[in-house]
Amino acid sequence: MSNLVFDESSSNREASHGYAWWFSGDTFEKAMAEERKPRKRSLMHRLTTHPGRLTILYFMMLGALSTLLLLTPTATPKGEQTTFTTAISAISTCGISIVNSTTHWSAFGQAVLIFSVQMGGLGVMTFASLIALAVNHHLKATQKLLTANELGTTKLGEIKGVLTVVIATAFTIEGITFVALFPGLYKVNHGNVRHTLWESLFFAVMAYNNAGFTPDGAGLHVNNWAVGLPILVSAFCGTLGFPVLLNLMRSWRNHRPPKRWSLHTKLTLTTTFCIVLASFTWFLLMEWNNKLLFATEGVEPRLWHAMVAAVMPRSSGFDLSWMPGVSDATKVFLSIVMFIGGGSTSTAGGIRVTTFAVILLTCRAAFTGRHDVNAFHRRIHSQAVMTAVAVTTSCLALVTIVSMTLMAITGCSLSNALFDTCSAFGLGGYSVGVASASSPAVLYILAATMFIGRLGPLTIAYAISRPRNVEPVRYPTEQIVVG
Repeated sequence: MSNLVFDESSSNREASHGYAWWFSGDTFEKAMAEERKPRKRSLMHRLTTHPGRLTILYFMMLGALSTLLLLTPTATPKGEQTTFTTAISAISTCGISIVNSTTHWSAFGQAVLIFSVQMGGLGVMTFASLIALAVNHHLKATQKLLTANELGTTKLGEIKGVLTVVIATAFTIEGITFVALFPGLYKVNHGNVRHTLWESLFFAVMAYNNAGFTPDGAGLHVNNWAVGLPILVSAFCGTLGFPVLLNLMRSWRNHRPPKRWSLHTKLTLTTTFCIVLASFTWFLLMEWNNKLLFATEGVEPRLWHAMVAAVMPRSSGFDLSWMPGVSDATKVFLSIVMFIGGGSTSTAGGIRVTTFAVILLTCRAAFTGRHDVNAFHRRIHSQAVMTAVAVTTSCLALVTIVSMTLMAITGCSLSNALFDTCSAFGLGGYSVGVASASSPAVLYILAATMFIGRLGPLTIAYAISRPRNVEPVRYPTEQIVVG
C-alpha cells in the first residue's frame, strides 16, 4: 500500500484543498483488485518455482526420448519388438532387463542404455536444478532448499559448487572403475582391445549407477575376481550417496577422525555395513547346502555368491542366473533388503538406510521411555522422524498393493510377487520370473513402481502440493489408547 500513487494533481488540488488522497477511495480499491488479480506466469516460471514438477517433467521427457531411441530399427539389429519398460528401467537405474541385453541390442542400443542410465543415475533432482540454472542463471530459493536436502548440504551458497562436485565425483569413480576393469576384461576377451574398451565403459557406468544391464552374457563374472570385484566396489560406493562421499572426501582432506563425521554419514555407513553383514551371514547360513546353486563347488564360490547377495540386490542386479534358485526364505529376506535400499540421494532406491535407521531409533526411544530420538550423541529433529514414518508407511502400502496385484494377475506366490515388487521399487534389478514380456500388464505395473521408486514419495508429494509457511492451528491435546 505504501507504493500507491495518490491523486494530488494540480487540477484537483484546489477543490480538495490538498486532501485529494483522502477522498480517493477508488485508488485503494483498484490497488486491492490488482493485488487479488492472479499474475500471468509463464510455463517455465511455474516449473522452475516447483522443483518437484520440473523433476517429474525431466524424468518423463528422458523416458520418452530413451523409448523413442530404443524403438528405432538401429537399436535392434534383428528387428525384435521392444517395450517402453526397458527405457523406464534404464533411466530409473533399476536394471530389470526384460530382454537379453547381449543379443537384443545393437551397439547403438547399448549406447542408448548407457546414456539413459547415466542421466538417471546423476539424479533427476540434480539435473532439474541444472536446467533451472541454465534458464534463469541462478537458483530460486525454493530450488536451493530442495536441492540442499537432496545433496545433503544446509548451506544454500554451496549448491552450485556441490552440483559440480557431484558430477565430478560420478565421472571420477566411473573412470577409476573403467581402468580397474580393463585388465580383467582384456583377458576375458582374449586381447580384443576394442571390445574390452566398450565393455569396460558399459560396466563402469552400470556399476556405479547401480543398473543391472550387462554387455555380454557372462553377467557379473562371478568366477573372475579381476572383473567382479571392481564392479562390486563401484556398486557399493554408488549406494552410499553423494553427501556421504563428499563428507568422507572432505574429512580425508582435512584429516578429520571418524568421530567428527556428520551424523548422516555415521548413520548411513553404520546401517549399510550392518545390512551387508546380515545379508552375507544370512546367505551363507540359508544357502550353503543349496544344490541348485552349488552342486559341486567348494568354499570360494559360496563366499563370492554371498558377497554378491550382500551388496548387489540392494540396487545393482547384474547376474540374474542364480536368483531364482534361492529358497523362499532368502527371497523374503532380500525383499526386505531391497525395500530398505541404499543411502539417501544415491543411485539406489528404497526407503533409504537413514530412513530405516531413524525408524529403529524411534522404536528404541519409545521402548526405553525417552522423548528424544538420539544417535551418536546427537538429537534427531522431530521433522526427520515424522518424514521417516511417513515415507516408510506410504512405501510399505505401495509395495503391499503392488504385490497383491501381481499375485492376482499372474497367480504367483507371495514370495515371488514381493521379490519382484521390492526389486522394482528398490531399483534392485533382479527378477524371479514375475516380470515377463508375455504379461504387458505386469510390466506396466512394475514400470510405474520403478518410477515412484526413483523419484521418491517426497519429491512427488512436493510436486503435488508445494509446502506453505503458514503455521497450523494447534488444538488441545487429548489422550488416546494405542496398542
